[in-house]
Amino acid sequence: MAHSIRISYSACHGCVNCIKSCPTEAIRVIAGSITIIKDLCVDCGECLRACDRKALGIDDDDWDLIRAHGNVAAIPDPTFFAQFGSYWYPELAKEALSQNGIDLLVEDIEDAFDLSAYAAARTIERMSKDQLPVISTYCPAVVRLIQLEYPELLSRLIVVENPLEIAAEMWRKRTKSFAPLTLIVPCPAKITMVRDPVGRQPSPIQHIVSMRKVVHALMASGVKVSSDTPRGKSDTKRFAEWASRGGESRHITRFASKDLRVIAVSGLRNTMDLLEQLELGRLRGVDFVECRTCDIGCFGGVAAPESRFLAHMKHRDIETNWQLSPDRQDHLKSMFENEKLWRLSEPIPSRQRLPLSSDLPEAMNRLKQMKAIFAELPHIDCGACGRPSCKAMAEDVAREQGEITDCIFKLREDISSLANQIISLADLQPNALKRIQPGKSIKVNAQRG
Repeated sequence: MAHSIRISYSACHGCVNCIKSCPTEAIRVIAGSITIIKDLCVDCGECLRACDRKALGIDDDDWDLIRAHGNVAAIPDPTFFAQFGSYWYPELAKEALSQNGIDLLVEDIEDAFDLSAYAAARTIERMSKDQLPVISTYCPAVVRLIQLEYPELLSRLIVVENPLEIAAEMWRKRTKSFAPLTLIVPCPAKITMVRDPVGRQPSPIQHIVSMRKVVHALMASGVKVSSDTPRGKSDTKRFAEWASRGGESRHITRFASKDLRVIAVSGLRNTMDLLEQLELGRLRGVDFVECRTCDIGCFGGVAAPESRFLAHMKHRDIETNWQLSPDRQDHLKSMFENEKLWRLSEPIPSRQRLPLSSDLPEAMNRLKQMKAIFAELPHIDCGACGRPSCKAMAEDVAREQGEITDCIFKLREDISSLANQIISLADLQPNALKRIQPGKSIKVNAQRG
């Protein structure tokens, strides 16, 4: 497994803020050095929010190097169009980037998001009540979180491909081009979606760059756009809706032939709470669940340069055109029935935590050790040992990846015990110097030969 978090070891001061923010306990800070357990990381970006030392960053590609190779064909995440002070209308952003040799594949993106919503609506309508609700696969961090923490919900993940991947396939099919494609993303999760795909074949996208880099480069170039660029209702806004909480659900319900009951949540803790409720079977009567690990949806991505609140405000200023012409509806129906770009090609597997040992008897023995060690720990999850919890500490010790004295409380107990022993030893005297107390006698056992 892979992750897309870059570590700057020289910038880390061992504050352990990151380990407390990670929902899957994937981070350790030992001897002032950060370690990320790849098999546990879901690339939610919470550790980046917690680190104010810039010791953690996004491991994306070099934007300047990509541009140096000539014109760039780029697929922007829906949040992209709300990141500018002057160009928040999609048409203006497209024109501004074209002056820098960047071609935003807006038409393919529009087709892809419409097809994804259409396919989701048709899929939900064909499912039985026992199979509902289904969960969106749009947020890669949510998919990876379910793989790791909620494997019983894997069968509820809707089998519809991420529309960003669909757009790339559509562009390649339409142009018959093998030129490199660049995805502009607001979070590390969508980088890993391309580099380490689940439920799909290798991605048709070659490069991934953070939105912050692209926006800063565009603003620094000082480009100007024409004043007569059309504004107002935009077909592009339909896919831009997916950037905010509930946008995907609104798009899907527009294509449904019946009323759908949907729930949309954003934020990591809210997402985990909802998944727990779903796992307990408490969402009966719901048809579709939309989860985003970032606050306010993808506007809250850690690689988005604009304030999520300002971006959301700009986003609301553009009126969405929900009216599809008959030709457009026929076009979507044809793509749904004749092309299978919208369907995930493989089942999404669970992600098993690393076993304590590959040998079963040894693993059982280490499990007993872990429980015994955990029972001795203070259970306050302070993080001073460099682990996110006492349970994680006990597991590391059982794996022989730490000592129980890494816990400051156990170390203090050992020091206190040692100090008491030293005091007791200091009071001892050699037998030859001991004085006999009055009224007492020394018994000497003589052994006869």
